[in-house]
Amino acid sequence: MAEIANSSSAYDKDPGLCRASDNPRLPRWARLPINRCNLPADILGGLSFQRGPCPLVIDGVAELHADLFAALDPIAAAGDRSRRFEDYMTVHFRLDRPEDMGLTSQAQLDRSRATWLRVLRGWHFDAGGREAAVLKGWVESRFGLLPRHHREALRTPGDAAWLRYEEDRGRGLYGTSALEAQLDLVYAFTQYECARAGLGSHVTLFRGINRGDAYERLSDPGTCEIWLMNNVGSYSTCRERAGEFGDEILQVRVPVAKVFCHSGIFPGRLQGEDEYIVIGGLYEVGLAR
Repeated sequence: MAEIANSSSAYDKDPGLCRASDNPRLPRWARLPINRCNLPADILGGLSFQRGPCPLVIDGVAELHADLFAALDPIAAAGDRSRRFEDYMTVHFRLDRPEDMGLTSQAQLDRSRATWLRVLRGWHFDAGGREAAVLKGWVESRFGLLPRHHREALRTPGDAAWLRYEEDRGRGLYGTSALEAQLDLVYAFTQYECARAGLGSHVTLFRGINRGDAYERLSDPGTCEIWLMNNVGSYSTCRERAGEFGDEILQVRVPVAKVFCHSGIFPGRLQGEDEYIVIGGLYEVGLAR
């Protein structure tokens, strides 16, 4: 499992030296006024949440799927719990019976394999693809955090870049069995597994970036490094692995509550064992030493 970060020594700049002015709110243009979880976007997307997080709960998921989590409780082995989860997803969403979803063999497009697992695999393959747009749209809907990048910068809802993102999202959701509800359960199961593993409140993760990447920095030079990250992004527990994806490495203390999924949750089903998919917002970051 990942290293738990409990001290500020992980950063080139000590967060304890940050001033009040280094604690900006999540900008209005980066969030929606409503979402579907227990905290509004301006709170869960801000620095105060990064520094002092609490559980995030998507509306109705625990109540609707109480039987699943009750069945998982007595299962000791994580791998067995993962298999039980997959079985539940298959049965609950009728993933092995596409005809129950209204899909027929005469359909022009076979959407029977457009499931939660395909979204995860598609994200790992291409963070600018159709499945990635579905995941970004899910974060937008559930947490109220707007995407900032999808193949290109997203700055103005309704412009050409935004419409291309919306088209990808729509194509990814078309003809699926409540795909966003499937992702609700992936997040809930991940949080359940993190709690059982005793991960605590934070995990230290790394992300490779290139100097030319258009990241949005909200702090002034010489102060804490405060960046607005895309509403969902990939990070690694391995510094060397992160370094393969850029010429600089960001080190981020991520609230466990913002971990959507990590590859170790589903052993043998996803590539690698050290990738975390993380919900975005404002983050205080440092350059890894």
